[in-house]
Order: sequence, then C-alpha cells, then structure tokens
Amino acid sequence: MVSFRPGLPSNMILPDKPREECGVFGIFAPGRDVARLTYYGLYALQHRGQESAGIAVANGKRLQLHKGMGLVPEVFSGDQLSYLKGDMAIGHVRYSTTGASHAINAQPLLFRYAGGMIALAHNGNLTNVTELRSQLMAGGAVFQSSTDSEVIVNIIARSDRGDLKDALAKCMIDIKGAYSLVILTVDKLIAMRDPNGFRPLCLGTLDNGFVVASESAALGTVGAGLLRDVQPGEIVIIGKNGLESYQVLQPRRRSHCIFEYIYFARPDSTIDGFNVNQMRRAMGRVLAKEYPVDADLVIPVPDSGTAAARGFAEVAGIPFEEGLMKNRYIGRTFIQPTQDMRDLAVRIKLSPVREVLAGKRVVMVDDSIVRGTTSSKIVAMLRDCGVREVHMCLSSPPITRSCYYGIDTSNEQELIAAQMSTEEICRSIGADSLHYLSLEGLLNIFGNSRDAFCTACFDGKYPVEVVKPQEAGKYSLE
Repeated sequence: MVSFRPGLPSNMILPDKPREECGVFGIFAPGRDVARLTYYGLYALQHRGQESAGIAVANGKRLQLHKGMGLVPEVFSGDQLSYLKGDMAIGHVRYSTTGASHAINAQPLLFRYAGGMIALAHNGNLTNVTELRSQLMAGGAVFQSSTDSEVIVNIIARSDRGDLKDALAKCMIDIKGAYSLVILTVDKLIAMRDPNGFRPLCLGTLDNGFVVASESAALGTVGAGLLRDVQPGEIVIIGKNGLESYQVLQPRRRSHCIFEYIYFARPDSTIDGFNVNQMRRAMGRVLAKEYPVDADLVIPVPDSGTAAARGFAEVAGIPFEEGLMKNRYIGRTFIQPTQDMRDLAVRIKLSPVREVLAGKRVVMVDDSIVRGTTSSKIVAMLRDCGVREVHMCLSSPPITRSCYYGIDTSNEQELIAAQMSTEEICRSIGADSLHYLSLEGLLNIFGNSRDAFCTACFDGKYPVEVVKPQEAGKYSLE
C-alpha cells in the first residue's frame, strides 16, 4: 500500500532502516469479541506500521469501521471497540512510504457498491498502479485517497457481476506487483496473496474459526494456531460454510521478501516455513565465518541485530555482551527541528554501557545500513565510552537499490552503499572495519529454497516490472 507524495519535510529524520509499510489481520470467529481480538492482533503487528490503525467488523447485515491516525492504543483509546459487533473483522496498521501521512489514507478502506459493502486492507505495492488508475479515471472512477489500495477496490467493484469469487480472480489477473490482502463483506472474510508471494500472509485456526495475519506471531497473540501460509496466487474465502481455497494463478518465480527475515518480522514469527529468529542467528554464524575478527566483545545493535550477534559470537568464540541498551519507551520516529536535536534523538533511543565497553575491541552487529547516519552516531558514542576498536558487521549485503514492492528503502541517491564503496562507508561512519554478509552466504542459509526470494534491493534484479518513481508523483494529495 503506497502513497504518492514526492516531497519530504525539510525537518524530517529520514529513516536509517528500511521501513515496512503495513500489517494486516483478519478473523472469522462467531460468538467471539472479534473487534477486541483484532485489536490484540494489530498490537502484535504494530512494528509493521505506526502511523495509522483501523478495524472493520461485519455482522451479517452491514459493516462498521473505526480508524484513525496513531498507534493502535491511541486510535482505540476509548469505547470504540464496544461498538464494533459482529462475527468477523479485519484490521490494518500502516506506515506510509514518504512524507506526511494523511487520515484519508488510513485503512481498512470501506465502500458501498452494487454488490453491497466491502472493506479492504492491503500490505504491498502495485507496480502497474499508474496505468490502472488512469484507465479507471478515464472510465469515470472517482478516487478519494492516494493509495493504490483504492484501485484494487475499484477493480473488484467493476468486475462483480454477482459472483464475488470471479471478481476477485479478475482483479488478481489485472493487478501486478506485491499484495497481501484481507477483504471483508457482510458475510465473508477473504485473503489474497500475489503470485510471487512478495509480502507474507499466514492462515491459522481458532476454536471454530479462522485467522489470517501478516505474521504468525499475531496468531499466537489471540490464541490461534498456525495452519499454513496463504500460497502465492491463492484466494481464501471464509464464511458460514467454512473455508474455500482457490488457486487462481499458479505461483510465478517465488519472490518472498528476504528482508522480512533480516529486519522486518518479529523474531518469533515463522514465515513461509522459516523461523525468523533461527534465520537471523544463522546469518550471524555465516558472517563470522566470512569475516573472522580479532576482538574482545560482540555486541548487537538492538533489537534486530541481537540474534545475528549471538550467532556471530558462537562461531567466533568471542563473548557476547549487551553493550547498547535500547529505550523501550521510544515509539514512532519523530521530527526534530535542528541537527543537534536529531543527534540527541539517537542517544535517547540507544545508550552505551560504559563499564562493559571501555578499553575493549568490539564487534558491533547490526542488520543493515541504509543512509549511514545512525551508524556513525553509534560508532561515535562507542568511541566516547573508550572503545579501542569498532568492527561493524552487517547481517545483510549492501542495499544498493530501491524497493517497489511495499518497502520504503529511500531512493538510490540516499542509499550510502549505492554511492560509496565499503571502504568509503567504513571511513564515513568512523569504524575500524566494516563487513557485509555476502549475498551468496545469505541465500545458502535457506538451502533448497535459496531461489525463492526477492533480492532486488541488493542486486537490482526485480522479479516484476516496476513503476517509474517520477510517475508516482502525478497523484499527490499535497
């Protein structure tokens, strides 16, 4: 789900990590408080989006919706959940790609059309949205938001001739790119995943019902058990007659986002058969084999570097220590008006443990570097604590290309690895050495499934044709 806004405020702290755009959740559980269960499911997915949240509920006759800007507990801070009654629900947490977010883009999106009421929540990014939007507008379609998710709803509505399944299949054929969708009608919960399987989507069971979610961690939060992943190209329809599955499109070259395992997903999630924590630990082990370092301590940049740091320490035979403490009360990335305040923001989020670090040669393990700004500040903090050497090791290859499949990685001019060599980056951030996990080493961790991943952000090999970034700005709300 992408928003088309070409500019960034001048005082915005640009992210030094890729940003996942959205998390989706859906539940069919007659007799249960589905709105509250969806609330807890979204809470478990909060890391996937912190700008807006919403829940739509169906009671067999109509849909009800509440959404707003902010974190899940901020949007649902009052009695909103008590008014959302029904047997099934969908929910969404959102992170927009660029610029300020707008309330009108918050999801789920809710519409009335000839086939009735429909709500939709989307994780991903359509790559042919410019063409589709132009065609729909030429046919008289009116758009209220700047999200490509609204294009999907329009296609479904125009294709529905009394058979929703056929309309969904037609939509899947027309749209290109990355999408994991949860859709709600008055009596059905629907899940759809694109034929490449870019974005994750799993299916679970709960008593006499079903749950779908971006990550399996959300299933466990509401007491559901993991049944399986929604397959690429599959449509799942859940209602009073149970679960129906339709393999509308045969899976193309599977292109699961490898950054889910490196950074985005929760460590306790299992995605497409691989546990995230185990994969991150394996990345650290391979990294240590590729780059032996003579040092006294291995420390992680919490939290996404922790598992890889443990794996590195295991193979290297170097003690693991928590040399950086993360402020657990820091929520969304915030805007600061001056450079001094931006520097202070890093120190608020991370604090070095001087007694652990002083006088030591340190291997610092992180998942990735996007722009290098945060890494340089962390290295400087370690130097201030008396660290003798800082060897930075990253559990991903260099990020040299932008993502067009539902992740905000900044444009290539802002990606430090696209502009500098490893040696130049090392000098830029002030480290004694800098080591990236090789792409070959990363893929080998997944064994026979090594060819099932999208690695375009590393090697520029895009599985699906991408929209030109300059075309996206044509549909700006600003």
